Amino acid sequence: MPKSRTATRCRNTAETSIDLSINLDGTGASTIDTGIPFFDHMLTLFSKHGLFDLRLKVVGDLSVDFHHSIEDTGIVIGDCLREALGTKVGIRRYGCAYLPMDETLARVVVDLSNRPHLEFRAPAGMPSAPNMPFSLVEEFCRAVASNLRANIHIELLYGRDGHHIAEAIFKGLGRALRDACERDPRVVGIPSTKDAL
Repeated sequence: MPKSRTATRCRNTAETSIDLSINLDGTGASTIDTGIPFFDHMLTLFSKHGLFDLRLKVVGDLSVDFHHSIEDTGIVIGDCLREALGTKVGIRRYGCAYLPMDETLARVVVDLSNRPHLEFRAPAGMPSAPNMPFSLVEEFCRAVASNLRANIHIELLYGRDGHHIAEAIFKGLGRALRDACERDPRVVGIPSTKDAL
């Protein structure tokens, strides 16, 4: 029986308190409360399309703005994904998703390389969703990439509606990570000629 790939983390700072658990081999079930309804919606999509079971409670300094809560959530998600992956034996390592959402198309490509980098490309002046600045979508993705220690490339190929743009990116990130984290029965050991990731 394969080892369970789960992680739990409680992280408390002067700005946020985060309690999170994740199961990489779930069904996409989630219970999410960040205090930011639109962000809850995006993380529900991330969980559903990644097939990650995700339980998350965030209490943040929302009276300041949403930045700390969203960035810190990305930090903890990245940490937990990295912990749940363990040695990365037998995983596919790479994942790619093209995600359409009505008039929007996003491309997300992931390498679980242990080399943190986010390449986030979107045309200048992209609209925000009504309840979440578009800049915080990038901040969330950067926090995930840095703490998962993954190479993540996200490109918004086109789009006009802020809600659709954010949704395509979050769904695409979940779907690409699902593929990268998935166990491949043909992979022997760690998928790297270095024998380490």
